[in-house]
Order: sequence, then structure tokens, then C-alpha cells
Amino acid sequence: MKRMKATISYDGTNFAGYQSQPNMRTVQSVIDKALVKLHKDSSVYSVASGRTDSGVHALGQVIHFDTPLDLGDRWRMALNVLLPKDVRVEAVEEVADDFHARYSATGKTYIYRWSYQEVQSPFERNYAVHLGRWNPDIERMKKAAVHLIGTHDFTSFCSSKTATTNKVRTIRKLTLERQHDQLVLEVEGDGFLYNMVRTIAGILLAVGIGWDEPEDVKRILQAKDRKKAGKTAPAHGLYLMEVTY
Repeated sequence: MKRMKATISYDGTNFAGYQSQPNMRTVQSVIDKALVKLHKDSSVYSVASGRTDSGVHALGQVIHFDTPLDLGDRWRMALNVLLPKDVRVEAVEEVADDFHARYSATGKTYIYRWSYQEVQSPFERNYAVHLGRWNPDIERMKKAAVHLIGTHDFTSFCSSKTATTNKVRTIRKLTLERQHDQLVLEVEGDGFLYNMVRTIAGILLAVGIGWDEPEDVKRILQAKDRKKAGKTAPAHGLYLMEVTY
């Protein structure tokens, strides 16, 4: 048996999230269906670096699976032929038997996109959150973001539904910049809690449009209370960009 690592991208629009769910179309379910068909073996399955919610996209999700097959450099083509067009395998490589897509990861990078378009293109409606009449002050957002960089207890920035007890995470990088007609948030850290990036996006936007002050972010962080952080930003602006090992 060989252990294979695959990097995949997907358009999350028409998926009920990453993780398999009964009677729901998920990214994991279509990947595992392709693996089963390729192997002619119903016991073959994939393991991912983590789950993403319904509507969230990925350019660098990572999975692993064990296989007796030896397809060499044909793995990518073989899987893409069997996968729907909104999921693509970007690369496949053999890795050590102790590699684990989730537990071997040392960091992840996400981006969040907002659109400045006066009238948002219907072709972008699922891939960036429309700002509408809002023109957020990016410098205020950057001042707020400084409070999130480093190692903190992010209880205030994760869903109350999370089962994780240890909510301490390290954010290594957090940037905001205007790129043409979009405002892009990029955040890289050792790991993220359920809804953490979307909650960060929501509070930073609130600062940018003047609903909160940059210093409020420090207070919210210290409160360790999700109710203090306001609304979670919509899912379709979020992208899993990269998983590092």
C-alpha cells in the first residue's frame, strides 16, 4: 500500500460543505466516490486537512488516501476524469506512511474577498461579498488586525458550536489590501477554529465602516465571548488557499 497526498481545488457554491453528510452533495463525498470507482473497492476513502462550510471555496485543500495502485504521473488525470468539474485535483504525490493530511499540517492560509463593484457582476456573486454602499477604511481595519496577530485564546472568534476545547491559536500574518475592484484579507496561522476566519472578517469590516473602533478588537479578544464579536461574514467570500507541512 502507498500513501498519496493530493492538492485539490473546488468551487464550494453547490456543495453542502466539505465533510460527508447523508443525502447531501459534499466535496468529500464526490472525491471518495471517484476513489471508489477508480479502485473498484468501496473501502477506499480520503482524509482532508480540515473541513470547509457550505459555500466556502478552496484553491489548496490537501487530502491523503492509501492505495495499492501504481499510476505514476497519471493520478491527476485519472481522478479528474472521474470528478465533477467543480472539483479539480491539482497535484498528487507519494508520501511517507506516517503523513497525515490533518495532523501533519503546520499551518493554513485563507483569504477573504469583498467586492467594491457598484453593481456586482452576476458572475462574481458567489465568489466575493458585495460591499454595496459601504467603502470601508482599510487603515482602520489594519489597526484592528494588529490586535489579532500572535498567540491568543480565540474563543470570541469561533462558533459556539465548536467541540474544540483548546481555543488557543497563533496568527502569524494578517494583511488587508485593495486589489483592483476587491478588498482582500489574507490570514495565515498554525490552525483555525470553526468560523474563526469568517468572524475575523466580520469584525474587521465592522471596524472599517465605523461600527466598531480598532481598539474594540482587543477588548473582544480578551472577553472570550462569541456574542461580543458580532456577525459572521458570509461563506462565499472565503477561500482555503494553502496548507503547509
